[in-house]
Amino acid sequence: MQLIAGVDEVGRGPLVGDVVTAAVILDPKHPISGLNDSKKLSEKKRLCLFELIKEKALCWAVGRASPIEIDELNILHATMLAMTRAVEGLSIRPEFVKVDGNRTPKWQYRSEAIVKGDGLVAEISAASIVAKVTRDEEMKSLHLRYPEYGFDQHKGYPTKLHMQKLQELGPLKEYRMSFKPVQLALQHHNGMVNV
Repeated sequence: MQLIAGVDEVGRGPLVGDVVTAAVILDPKHPISGLNDSKKLSEKKRLCLFELIKEKALCWAVGRASPIEIDELNILHATMLAMTRAVEGLSIRPEFVKVDGNRTPKWQYRSEAIVKGDGLVAEISAASIVAKVTRDEEMKSLHLRYPEYGFDQHKGYPTKLHMQKLQELGPLKEYRMSFKPVQLALQHHNGMVNV
């Protein structure tokens, strides 16, 4: 049996919060049915599968890069850093890593990138679910602190509602200051960040 870790990220597109990645090594003795790309599952199904993954996987870990790291490195390099952190956080070292997308981080693991892997490879599907549930919960927490921004609805993505709120209220310290809509809002608010 080869120990394969699946890796995926959530949150490259949002204007706020961490980019969150997850790494999961599933247990072939305890398969989990219903795994799929997290975006294709209802929230209820994702939460249910997340509990099963935590219970049945050999191990799982979450990695992240902060808005400050995203601004310093750019979103691609910050995502690669977060993926590396997720794999290094696993309690079991994988023999092979399958990463969703078209590139893998520069690391010491044998690995391959698989485009649309979150819908094709069970380990990557599991990682996409862990990352999405983790980040969504963080956006709900942010919503409790700043309900006027509507983070529970748009999860930080640049929707019409979010863009209106950002222009109206200005960015918070949790925003990614290097992202263009945030820069425009900063100019509009004379460089002031809400705290």
